[in-house]
Amino acid sequence: MSFGRLERTQGAQPMSEINVTPLVDVMLVLVVIFIITAPLLASSIKLDLPKSEAARPNEAPLHVTLAVNKAGQAFLNDQPVSSAELDQRLKQSAALNPDTEVQLRADEAVPYGRIVEIMGIAQKAGLNRIGFVADTPPARP
Repeated sequence: MSFGRLERTQGAQPMSEINVTPLVDVMLVLVVIFIITAPLLASSIKLDLPKSEAARPNEAPLHVTLAVNKAGQAFLNDQPVSSAELDQRLKQSAALNPDTEVQLRADEAVPYGRIVEIMGIAQKAGLNRIGFVADTPPARP
């Protein structure tokens, strides 16, 4: 019988390096949180603004309705007008408020040249804000 030494294998050695992957994950989550909350913190300043009658945000913008039928006849606020009358009345609107918006409604059969002519009259009168009104197509089933 021989007596020998039993060899033992050494167990797992303790790690001396930090695992970087969870650290990076936590840092990225913190960066995202700060990116989202930073604008909220900057705009949360409480102010007591002075009161003024000049600043009225609820006032609707002034507009005139200009419609053109199939025959090319112009209607300003649902009243028929000639080109000379249209020019004069649009100049009056521009004198009252230069930010007046012209809402242009035209039949699809009206020639393009007539629309350009009416837009030119409005721009000569000093009204540069022109909006085109259109209907939405019916929904398909």
